[in-house]
Amino acid sequence: MEAALADAVLNQRPVAVLDASALRANLKDLTRRAASTPIRLASKSIRVRELQRRILDHDGFQGTLCFTLPEALFLSSHGFTDLVIAYPTADGPALRQLAGDAEARAAITLMVDDEAHLDLMDALAPNHPAFRIALDLDTAYRPVKQVWIGSARSPIRTPQDLTRLASTVVRRRGYRLVGMMAYEGQIAGVGNAGRGPRATMVRAMQARSAQELRARRAEAVAAVSRLGALEFVNGGGTGSLESTSAEEAVTEVAAGSGVFGPGLFDHYRHFSPQHALHFGLDVVRRPAPGIATVLGGGWVASGAPGQDRLPTVAWPHGLSYRGTEGAGEVQTPLVGESADTLKVGDVVWMRHAKAGELCERVNEIVVVEDGTVSDVLPTYRGEGKAFL
Repeated sequence: MEAALADAVLNQRPVAVLDASALRANLKDLTRRAASTPIRLASKSIRVRELQRRILDHDGFQGTLCFTLPEALFLSSHGFTDLVIAYPTADGPALRQLAGDAEARAAITLMVDDEAHLDLMDALAPNHPAFRIALDLDTAYRPVKQVWIGSARSPIRTPQDLTRLASTVVRRRGYRLVGMMAYEGQIAGVGNAGRGPRATMVRAMQARSAQELRARRAEAVAAVSRLGALEFVNGGGTGSLESTSAEEAVTEVAAGSGVFGPGLFDHYRHFSPQHALHFGLDVVRRPAPGIATVLGGGWVASGAPGQDRLPTVAWPHGLSYRGTEGAGEVQTPLVGESADTLKVGDVVWMRHAKAGELCERVNEIVVVEDGTVSDVLPTYRGEGKAFL
């Protein structure tokens, strides 16, 4: 990356740099882990339209898992097809746009987990043509009533719950049931590396959760399929490709973060993605010996607040955050032995804790191949889009 800095295109900061060879290695490893199960690309973890197109051309990838309806409409307008939105929508203008666009309606599947979603869509887009619908099944692990391990997503948990909602969708005008989703965040999104008590407990929880979900998901799919054939059953994420793809009831798995290999994915036992995406910040101050301050850097990842949500300082080695300041909005003081090797104008390279969230901070991704710039791709932000 330092060699690439000589290129004029990198004269702006902050700069996000994608290592093309690391990207290819990660795509290859993701398809290996998913075996022969198709991978639906999670767009929220990429947020670069042209890069998403290139990834979908890679063997083993098929379709996009979007995060908002406006995003799906944007992708559809650029020729993307097979777009499943992973979250319900309450966006009236976007729903009315979908209702009036036959090509988009054929490409986009809306997600629901409550009859209230159908009522709202009918109110926001009255007399709309048939919308493609998928149902979201809760996958949280609940070994006893008082324990809830996993995301708070869908209220639909049992096969009976799912069948009741599916029956409602099937009988209501303006809807066509085509699929279902079940994302097991407690397996896919929780690191399990290490030998300590916590890591041992996490692995045990994940194994038991996978076993419970395998049976419940299969029963739910069988029950809903009696009302009509489903086009797809989506499950999993980057961290659970092996266990989810092994289920007969699942027809596709989702993945996105593993493409870039962000900081949170440094803590998994069964896979280790290459670090493909970095961002560079300028050293602008040397306030005291042992401290080097970079401009910006406070790009904290979403989720429960904690040290693991901060960017990882990748280079130079031996730098860490100053405890009383952390990662700041406009400046970030870094301490450690390497700080004294830095001078004003040098670059510190970091990795975001998550994947696509970095792309909300930069207008473009610079693609580097063998130390030289091979391409510059606009992010959603660079195309003037802010979907969430």
